[in-house]
Amino acid sequence: MKLNIAVLPGDGIGPEVIEQAVKVLKAIALEFNHSFNFKKASVGATAINEFGNPLPEQTLDLCKASDAILFGAIGHPKYDNDPSLEVRPEQGLLHLRKALGLFANVRPVKAYESTLDKSPLRRENIKGTDISIYRELTGGIYFGEKKLSEDGDLASDLCEYSRHEIERITHLAFKAAQSRQKKVTLVDKANVLESSRLWRKVVTEIGIQYPEITLNYLFVDNAAMQLILNPKQFDVILTENMFGDIISDEASVIGGSIGLLASASLGEKHALFEPIHGSFPEAINKGIANPIASILSAAMLLDHFQLNQEANHIREAVEKSLELNITTPDLNENNFDISTNQVGDFIEDFISNPEDSNVNFTNVSLGQSTII
Repeated sequence: MKLNIAVLPGDGIGPEVIEQAVKVLKAIALEFNHSFNFKKASVGATAINEFGNPLPEQTLDLCKASDAILFGAIGHPKYDNDPSLEVRPEQGLLHLRKALGLFANVRPVKAYESTLDKSPLRRENIKGTDISIYRELTGGIYFGEKKLSEDGDLASDLCEYSRHEIERITHLAFKAAQSRQKKVTLVDKANVLESSRLWRKVVTEIGIQYPEITLNYLFVDNAAMQLILNPKQFDVILTENMFGDIISDEASVIGGSIGLLASASLGEKHALFEPIHGSFPEAINKGIANPIASILSAAMLLDHFQLNQEANHIREAVEKSLELNITTPDLNENNFDISTNQVGDFIEDFISNPEDSNVNFTNVSLGQSTII
């Protein structure tokens, strides 16, 4: 298969982790006889510095012309510490989602056997967790009308949803549940919010069309608690934009590191794949950024094009790296010798040599394969 992939490294550790994802995709292309063409473009604070715009026209044009987008991270302390700045890195990502119609964000949450003890949660509570979170991405409070009074003492953000916006992601969530554990949990705040009551009404109506799927409801505050107490109860979680943003970040503690969580943002014509972590500016160029979320995002990219064998090959390589503790310090705090780049090297090498490499990591880190 031939794919044209737009690469938007973005800010902070984005370029470092994206480099590893591209490395792994190139190994997959070589191993399975595909042709993946990569073109880079600027976004976020980097683009503001270069062009005065967090999403330059040339970046958007490249994304529209590509088969898929591989995205790094966005954000910079300069903007975090000064909320008065009108042009901000996050605007680039929000604009990109809206311009490409990326209405569905899919975030897998899995508790790997080898990282159960890395989580602050009890092993017995999280073992076996396998959740897919479906978050609506282009509506709600993030995109609603925003107002600030002239004296700056009163502000408002409108949370608005249409039936159409709810319907399209709900169908995706139910279809996903058909090939999983056949359970969907709607997370809302229908006891307080009118927008949530519309969500509950529409999702209930659609649920009738999927009689084999069990539909449950949880208020978001209870869902946040249940996600910590008993995450194994969930299969597919369906929710609106802001709730999904918060819930999916909370779920990162299940796996022991936010550096393990990948995501896909899907529309009718376009698809973007990115780790859910932020730009983590404190880690820039220190070699400690975990690239696995970015690499697993690349696996989701392959799944999107029905290259499932290739995607599973990446996941097998990731699981082997975790099993052998070939990880960055977020998962291996007693060993700072393994860098971002070396994790990528290991996974790249495993893809090419799954049977006879990767046991002796000393050789792998030197760019060699261990042949026995």
